[in-house]
Amino acid sequence: MLDVEAIHTYYGESHVLHGVSLRVAPGEAVALLGRNGAGKTTAIRSIVGFTPPRAGRVVFEGQPIERWPAYRIARRGLALVPQGRRIFAPLSVRENLLLGARSEGWTLERVFELFPRLREREGQSGGTLSGGEQQMLAIARALLTNGRLLLLDEPSEGLAPIIVREIGRILQALKAERLSLLLVEQNYHLALRVADRVYVMNKGQIVYVGTPAGLEADEEIKRRYLGVA
Repeated sequence: MLDVEAIHTYYGESHVLHGVSLRVAPGEAVALLGRNGAGKTTAIRSIVGFTPPRAGRVVFEGQPIERWPAYRIARRGLALVPQGRRIFAPLSVRENLLLGARSEGWTLERVFELFPRLREREGQSGGTLSGGEQQMLAIARALLTNGRLLLLDEPSEGLAPIIVREIGRILQALKAERLSLLLVEQNYHLALRVADRVYVMNKGQIVYVGTPAGLEADEEIKRRYLGVA
C-alpha cells in the first residue's frame, strides 16, 4: 500500500532524514519508534506532503506522490491524525467531525459507535474537551475522511495511562477492520500491542526492522535506541 524508498528530507540546509525506507502492506499495522528528535514526525510530514523529500520516492498504491501537494495526497486516501491533535477549538465536536467528511464508508453514526463519549459531547466546542477526548476527536475526524491508510503521529502523547489504554483499544479495533495503520509512537508498549511490524529510527535513519516479538527480544536495540530496560 505504501512504499517509502530512500527518502532524504531537509529543513532548509539541515539534513534530517538520511535515506529512510519503510513499507505498509494492505491491512497491516506498522509502528515507527524512536526517541525525541529521531526523525519520526519528519517522516510523517514527508509522506503526507508537508515537508516533501528532496530525494527518494513515496509510492502510495503504486502511484508516486512525493511531488504532490498535501491536499491532493489527502484526497488520494491518506488520513492523518497529527501530533498535538490540531482540532478546531471554537467549533463543536460535530462541526470538527464534518469538516472533511466523505460520504462512503465511515459515517458520523459509525464513529459515534466507536467513540460514544463524542456522541455525548456532540454539541460542545472542541476546546472544552479533555486531552483524551480531543485525541479521540482527532482520530474520528481522520476516519471520516475515509482514507485507506491512517497515519497517527504520537496519539498517546500527554495522556493519562487509562486513556492510553483506551486509545490502544481503539487502534486494535481499527486493525480488526483491516484498516492500514502507520503509528508513530514513543510509547513502546502501546506500539507493540498494536503493530504487526516495527521500525526503529535514530538520527534520521532506520536502525531496526522486525516484528514486535523480535524487538522485545533485542535488548541492545531497546536499550540503545528506545531507552527501554
